[in-house]
Amino acid sequence: MALKIDSAKVGRTVLEYAVLTVGTLLYCIPWEWFVIPNNYSSGGVTGLLTLLQYATDGAITVGVSYMVINVFLLLLAFFVLGKSFGVRTIFCIALSAVFFQILPKFPQMFSAEGGLLYIPEGVLVPLLAGMMEGIGLGIVLRYGGSTGGSDIFAMIINKYWPMSPGRFYLISDTVIIAMVLLLPGKTFADMVYGYLMMVSSCFFIDFVVVGAKSSVQVFVFSDKKSEIADYIMTHMNRGVTFLKAVGGYSGKEKDVLLILIRSKELHNLSDAVKSIDPKAFMSVSPANNVYGEGFEEIKTGIKQKEIKKLKAEND
Repeated sequence: MALKIDSAKVGRTVLEYAVLTVGTLLYCIPWEWFVIPNNYSSGGVTGLLTLLQYATDGAITVGVSYMVINVFLLLLAFFVLGKSFGVRTIFCIALSAVFFQILPKFPQMFSAEGGLLYIPEGVLVPLLAGMMEGIGLGIVLRYGGSTGGSDIFAMIINKYWPMSPGRFYLISDTVIIAMVLLLPGKTFADMVYGYLMMVSSCFFIDFVVVGAKSSVQVFVFSDKKSEIADYIMTHMNRGVTFLKAVGGYSGKEKDVLLILIRSKELHNLSDAVKSIDPKAFMSVSPANNVYGEGFEEIKTGIKQKEIKKLKAEND
């Protein structure tokens, strides 16, 4: 019997791994072409490994230590985040180890004096490196992968609790970056450069991972509430809630529309409301952590999930 191959599924898988490859490369380039050539460091496990490389005068490179330490962290990924996550993590870690070995062989690309990417203003180096690292990590995380190290812990926390990956890195990396002062010859400026890279990286991680999922809460005051509600439910596939309100000046009772949508949908909603009722009044405010159908799955925590599982088994 001939084996049927879902070409669409194969195509999606190939595309996803291609994107993971690009994200991993964007993660590795700033370390090997920007950070290490300038003797800087930053947060995360990779930051610790750069300190190890400096402390051993290059005897233990990031490419070697990166693979060793992540073998142990993979076990945690398999146990908590599942087999699918583990496969993608193995792919990204192996690819990162390869890139960490290959990229240093191109010193002409270094962001150091004489290199193609040289930047005279030293303060711009960690900012640019953080931007590239954050975009790369954000891409990898969005496609269910991990470059290993501390982002495994970030994915675990983000899976069960409403904490963005960027915020996790901001908290955990503070101490790691300060450890640069333990190395001889390092100054307060080196620590500051590490924090600049961390902040830049955190911002762009959240921009890539959370930005597309951010939501807004919209109140619409209009005499044409039915037409607006019908458009939202029919064309935008979003729900609408009617709230009873009384005008403070007129004393008249009217319905107010409450809508929760993605931030990227706000432009379409605004155009629709304006075209239906040019006199409509809209109030828009950010809505963090929106859970339910059409948005994010409710995150309850590991313990509560285990309790529910045990109850189901006993019933």
